Amino acid sequence: MPELSPHTLDMAETLIGVARFVLILVAARMLAEVLVRLQLPTILGELVAGIIIGASGLHLIVPPETQVQLSDALVNLVSSLMSVPPDAVPEIYNESFPSLESVAELGLYALLFMAGLESELEELIAVGAQAFSVAVVGVVLPFALGTWGLMTLFHVDAVPAIFAGASMTATSIGITASVFGELGYLKTREGQIVIGAAVLDDILGIVILAVVVALGSGGAIEIGPIVKLVAAAAIFVVAAIGLSRTAAPAFDWLIDQLKAPGEVLVASFVILALSCFAATALGLEAALGAFAAGLILSSSKHNKAIQASVLPIVTLFATIFFVLVGAGMDLSVINPSDPTSRSALVMAGFLVVVAIFGKVAAGWGFLSKQPTNRLVVGLGMMPRGEVGLIFLGLGTQAKLLNPSLEAAILLMVIGTTFLAPLLLRLVIHGKDGGNDDPKPTAAEAA
Repeated sequence: MPELSPHTLDMAETLIGVARFVLILVAARMLAEVLVRLQLPTILGELVAGIIIGASGLHLIVPPETQVQLSDALVNLVSSLMSVPPDAVPEIYNESFPSLESVAELGLYALLFMAGLESELEELIAVGAQAFSVAVVGVVLPFALGTWGLMTLFHVDAVPAIFAGASMTATSIGITASVFGELGYLKTREGQIVIGAAVLDDILGIVILAVVVALGSGGAIEIGPIVKLVAAAAIFVVAAIGLSRTAAPAFDWLIDQLKAPGEVLVASFVILALSCFAATALGLEAALGAFAAGLILSSSKHNKAIQASVLPIVTLFATIFFVLVGAGMDLSVINPSDPTSRSALVMAGFLVVVAIFGKVAAGWGFLSKQPTNRLVVGLGMMPRGEVGLIFLGLGTQAKLLNPSLEAAILLMVIGTTFLAPLLLRLVIHGKDGGNDDPKPTAAEAA
């Protein structure tokens, strides 16, 4: 990059950053307004907005890892406004992109924090056995069928096939919580089973990912660290449930002593940050910590006040997260006229079928004496979303995947991410969620 003065560089980064925020929010809200009028989940609008302005569309919001060129029109505009050489703009854009991703992560954590707050802890504990069964079936089925099919039908080598199978195991708890909240189903029995199973899916997915990455890197698989990781996850979840009974009263006392404005929001985010830190320190996903923080404060007498304080942050920043998920999807891999894409399309079709079947079948993978809509449970487990993209990114980074398999996994992630909200809307349409408040939920903010 040509040598630029610090002032010019700062101004260019500020201009690009502001332009990205405005573009994301305007595009997302426009599409969300359209989908609301069609009685479809607004998250689809945010994902579509990301695709339109992202790597598959106008190339205005392009995550650096996609390797897609930034729009020439945007480059020339920034260059002319800031007197920066055109070849310097993409580098400035890429260097400043992590700040946008950090804001998006804040939105995801706030959304999961809200999902934890809105969870009925007693109901979540009551459906613990069912959630565990759903999680296990939803991990084992797609992993086994995907790996076996790729090796047998498509003659993919063992390690890439295992990695592709692993990419189908996890559930996007962010997308699931958003859709269920928007449809008024988050506090129902089905919603609690799915949320509990999605949390367990993330834990199992982390373990599988650790094993597969060790295989791909040629390292030895050690049982000790895997057992330690599973134990840490179990202790963390149990501790969160225990703290919800003991820490919430102390939190309430602290809030009652504070008088400065914003005390509820600040104190809540301190708990959120500490929980995310604890999860990360144990080798778990920070997203699990965010959900656990919501569980810890779910029994607080200030629960409604916390939700009201956090909701604007979810409204603003979770939107950015879902737009970036869409922006990172490169749909150029599904061009049927390109001979190199056809094998990827066939393989992708197989992965999509297995991915859908494996999770939907999980809805019938538990015993229950109470009436339960098992199809809703299965469909709620279906979206891979950002979790699938994380798996894909790690596989690409580790050079475990060929272009066809990489494209097939991407299409599987796209297909399950878009189909789940649509199918859930069709299945739940006209039914009463039962327990949700009529006020706006966390998902309506997303």
